[in-house]
Amino acid sequence: MKLRFVIPFALLSACAGKPPIQSSPDVRVVSASELPPPAPTDLFANDRPYLIGPFDKLRIDVFGLPELSGRIVQVDASGRISFPLAGVVEVSGKPPIEVAVALAEALRTAHVRDPHVTVNLEETVSQVVTVDGEVREPGLFPVVGHMTLMRAVARARGLGELADQKDVVVFRTVNGQRLAALYNLSAIRRGAYADPEIFANDVVVVGDSKARRLFRDITAAASLLTTPLIIALQ
Repeated sequence: MKLRFVIPFALLSACAGKPPIQSSPDVRVVSASELPPPAPTDLFANDRPYLIGPFDKLRIDVFGLPELSGRIVQVDASGRISFPLAGVVEVSGKPPIEVAVALAEALRTAHVRDPHVTVNLEETVSQVVTVDGEVREPGLFPVVGHMTLMRAVARARGLGELADQKDVVVFRTVNGQRLAALYNLSAIRRGAYADPEIFANDVVVVGDSKARRLFRDITAAASLLTTPLIIALQ
């Protein structure tokens, strides 16, 4: 006798393959092997306010206190700086003006009377890649040295629980034209083809697996049952 675990057809249909990515007036889809590198003018995005990130260098001045002025500090990998009297200050994701306010408050707490702080970008890591979707820590990450797709995903702390390794899209602007290409991260890991290079201003989006999401939902629902669930007996 065989007891079956029945899943409604509507749920099974959720596991069906995803429709392919499609071109639109704003984005042209190309094959992975045809995604060209960007032009030099495409590597910088000048239409967004600058937010301080890891490895940026800041020049900090405190008016009237020469011993605290003209200091060049570098943001560490976790997005923090260390400054005399102020201690450790979180700066990642903030514009320079907010960091100046935070430093002034920290110095005031350390009994510096009415501190006037200015923060300027001494050296910026303006070239960043955006990693989004089913990764553990989505965000913007500096492109330092040679960056590849696998390295970009690793900077986002790896794939999330529901990630679909066959559904990784890279968006890139080349000569003003927005392009998109689909990659199979699992095949890259097996060495089926080379790990593609990632450039500044690229956007990497990791899709989610409907099958994984369905399995998670089913197991979550099963955990709410008041009696044990028997899957199958041979």
